[in-house]
Amino acid sequence: MVVIIDYQAGNLTSVERALEALGVQATVTAEPEVVAQASRVVFPGVGAAGKAMQTLRERRLDQALLRVFENAVPILGICLGAQIILDQSDENDALCLGLLPGRTRALPRQTGVKIPHMGWNQVRFIREHPVFNGLPELAEYYFVHSYYPDPARPAMVLGVTEHGISFPSVVAWKNLVATQFHPEKSGRVGLKILANFLAWDGSYAQ
Repeated sequence: MVVIIDYQAGNLTSVERALEALGVQATVTAEPEVVAQASRVVFPGVGAAGKAMQTLRERRLDQALLRVFENAVPILGICLGAQIILDQSDENDALCLGLLPGRTRALPRQTGVKIPHMGWNQVRFIREHPVFNGLPELAEYYFVHSYYPDPARPAMVLGVTEHGISFPSVVAWKNLVATQFHPEKSGRVGLKILANFLAWDGSYAQ
């Protein structure tokens, strides 16, 4: 069972439709008991870190995510779901899930650089991973964000993107992968990532 976690953080329908395009009927749920039964978990989201963490804790979804991570269930974090997997966020100074060590940081404001970073941009992959196999080298992906994940261990960074600075846009550790961009809104290349995730067994040797 593929589960999409509902914690009132938006963009669930677009993720659900992208999976349907791949022939997968996902279960959208806010119930931790359902998350615990998942064979794969998609953890999307847009919005503020503080509010998102409040909702996750109220619904006991924070503990459900920790359990599926510890049980080696493949997890895909998207956008906000790539940020609050770390220990803490600059946004609201929020304490986050701590699945990966590190901090989510604000994109620095610079002359001529628009914040939020919105639109299409490239990812330079610096490490290989089964979920990102077979992607065109110069492909572009859809971004909407003002913060980015900054894992404590450089080996957790798979890809980087340029927007004023070079920031981590793809991170991974064990059975978890996460993208700052939205694969569900990134056309064919995004569907390729989702298809790879659905075929991935959760193993990753770093």
